[in-house]
Amino acid sequence: MLVVIASLAWALVVVIAVALVAHGLGWLAARGLRRWARRTKHALDDEIVHDLAGPLRWVLPVVSLPLTLPLVPLPEHVADPLQHAALVLVIITAGWVALRTLRTVERIIAARYASGGEDLHARRVHTQVRAFRNIAAFLVVLLTLAFALMTFPQVRQVGAGLLASAGVAGIVVGFAAQRSIATVVAGVQLALAQPIRIDDVVVIDGYWGRVEEITLTYVVIRIWDERRLIVPVTRIMEAPFESWTRSSAQLLGTVELLLDLRADVEPLRAELTTILQTTPQWDGRAAVVQVTELRDHGKVVRVLVSAQESGPLFELRCVVRERLVAFIAEHQPEALLRHRAELAWDPAYDQRSARPAPEEGEA
Repeated sequence: MLVVIASLAWALVVVIAVALVAHGLGWLAARGLRRWARRTKHALDDEIVHDLAGPLRWVLPVVSLPLTLPLVPLPEHVADPLQHAALVLVIITAGWVALRTLRTVERIIAARYASGGEDLHARRVHTQVRAFRNIAAFLVVLLTLAFALMTFPQVRQVGAGLLASAGVAGIVVGFAAQRSIATVVAGVQLALAQPIRIDDVVVIDGYWGRVEEITLTYVVIRIWDERRLIVPVTRIMEAPFESWTRSSAQLLGTVELLLDLRADVEPLRAELTTILQTTPQWDGRAAVVQVTELRDHGKVVRVLVSAQESGPLFELRCVVRERLVAFIAEHQPEALLRHRAELAWDPAYDQRSARPAPEEGEA
């Protein structure tokens, strides 16, 4: 008995020692890669090494386990569970490495195509890469779990039983997962058709914001007040929405002024030219002042301006509105809207309402 225990302890010590040596080699390799990355001028190397350093430290010891266990004298009832556990660890580690590799590939492509408001091709590439990375990550997790579970004989027997009744099970699963499958299909369609892209400016259900993240099942919209609107991908594919940057980020904006009927429009046109020439947000495409509507108490003067993006356009509209109102108040105060009323004098009413003066002694 003592000989068996000593042999078992010696075998376990050998296995643990080999795993520790492999872990140390992985740690040294990761440290060497970090030093090499710090010497380069590009920050992308540091991010890639950071993603792969963790798996590199554990891949070698995990792989060394199934290779070392057959070489040490272990009883069968001890060697079989350890060999099975080592196989499961190898499968899980392979899935972990695959997930980190997907993240690394995404970082490399993102560094090559810098995303920006005007670079439509870069936004298109970012959207495709992120969507397909989410799909690939989902498949990697699913396959990793499937392969790990298939190493258990009990699970294989259950799988054989399920395959025997695949017809009924397929119908039941189809009805149960109809919405989930539709969501996944919509996510794939979103990645291929790209009705929206990363950094697109959109208006959905009355919310104005910028597309921050696109996943397989939902889209994150960063609203102007820093809130996040979570929109299912099925909503994007099935319902209409506004895209302000679909083909170009350039936009037109209006400023409406409600003025008196006597307001002179020509000085406003000259003042608008002066305002726009000193405002960096204006891109030089549109500068129009027009009377678009007459109302009971005044007229609507519409000012049309343009900018390269939605953010500068909002600032430009505010500046134009403020300075035009100040110009009107200073140079044309009569142009500000006012309400008029006419009082008519009726002599007959004055005679009916007149009363004789009271005599002395009357109360």
